[in-house]
Amino acid sequence: MRDIVFLALLPLMLYAMFKRPFIALGMWIWTAMFFPNAWVYGPAQSLRYNLMFTGITILGYIVLKEKPKVSWGKIGGLVFLFFLWTAISSVTTIGALGTTGDILFRFFKVVMLFVFVVLIVDKKLHIDFFLWCVVLSIGFYGSLEALKFVASGGGHKIEGFAGHVLGDRNELALSFVMILPICAYLLGEYGRESKWVRFGLLGLMGLLVTAVVGTQSRGGLISILGLAAYMFMKSNRKGLLGTLAVILVVALSALVSEEWLSRMDTIGEAKQDASFMGRVVAWKMSFIMAAQNPFFGGGFKALETPVVWLALSQDFNSYPFFYTADAFPDPYFARAAHSVYFQVLGEHGFVGLAIYLMMVGTAFMKVRRVAAKVKRYKGPEWIATLATMLQLVIFAFCLGGAALSFAYFELVYAVFGLILVLETRILPRFIDDKPVAPPKKYDGIPVPGRPSLHRI
Repeated sequence: MRDIVFLALLPLMLYAMFKRPFIALGMWIWTAMFFPNAWVYGPAQSLRYNLMFTGITILGYIVLKEKPKVSWGKIGGLVFLFFLWTAISSVTTIGALGTTGDILFRFFKVVMLFVFVVLIVDKKLHIDFFLWCVVLSIGFYGSLEALKFVASGGGHKIEGFAGHVLGDRNELALSFVMILPICAYLLGEYGRESKWVRFGLLGLMGLLVTAVVGTQSRGGLISILGLAAYMFMKSNRKGLLGTLAVILVVALSALVSEEWLSRMDTIGEAKQDASFMGRVVAWKMSFIMAAQNPFFGGGFKALETPVVWLALSQDFNSYPFFYTADAFPDPYFARAAHSVYFQVLGEHGFVGLAIYLMMVGTAFMKVRRVAAKVKRYKGPEWIATLATMLQLVIFAFCLGGAALSFAYFELVYAVFGLILVLETRILPRFIDDKPVAPPKKYDGIPVPGRPSLHRI
């Protein structure tokens, strides 16, 4: 039945997407995050929805009559430069060439998403629709899993779909945290108009926090605590936020198990935690790979290639300044980097990491300046709110990504695209912050348009 309904609606969806490319763009990110193939069976499962919607997006933009003017700015330049650097590192890889090529192609699709966000998004409607698609993908799955967690009395362990970009529970937990600021923005924009939307988004945010707890991800817990502290500092309604936080903590305390508490207790005992020290070992191995290949690194997933891991482990003691306590690598068990920073460092070298950090840092600072300009020149409040929330999304990613191999996550690059659109296209329509030329003077008195008698 589910297949029949979905396939019946598909032609109408494709027609709407072709006529309105911003709808296709929203469905592009929706399929990337939601993974619809895992929700249908039979003939509907064999279709490649993300590829189909991507193609419709590109075709719709090509035939679009009035295309927005594009300015790539510093963010765009750094995204393209980083992709170029990863392409070169893929050619010089010390890992498996086939695996490297596959990951490069996946990253190319991520960069294409960034490109078409910049090319197509031109209005507040486009931005909001795109963000609703994000919330209705990750948020839907998170709320459903959170309800299972509550119904099971805390016994249900939340994980993603196998083979999906959010299949790992730690990455899934971080994605839940990242969309909380997006929910907050949509709540402020649409919650006043409808109580159903208001209560729905408030309930969704509560369920997302519950879902983070249900993943038993320590990184997810740290991310959500860091985000909560950041949001509390930036909020003008600290009393309300504090009250809601206390209510949520009390409610969740009845659901967490002894296993959950024991796992979270290891956060304060990192040196005694084998899992954490294993990550530190992987960080050092990434550093060794970058030290031996400082310019372009080892290439995508080179660290996870058994022969490369074995070779690097032979030099583990040659870098004593990188402290790992008593932990040492298993030479026959290759691991991922478990950090976006060490992942990029090992795979693309010190130069690649520098480009990556400049890209993330530039996006973070640009969105901060957008919010500041809106306040300084009394622009539309929604732009300042959105800018602040997108800044929080990047903050959550940078914090949670410190312990995850998640450097090429689609949502982050889509957010970069939205920031670029806000800065170069949306904001200039409302704010002109160019310096105004001083008026001409007539005998020392400013009189616009009249020449000075001293020049006659």
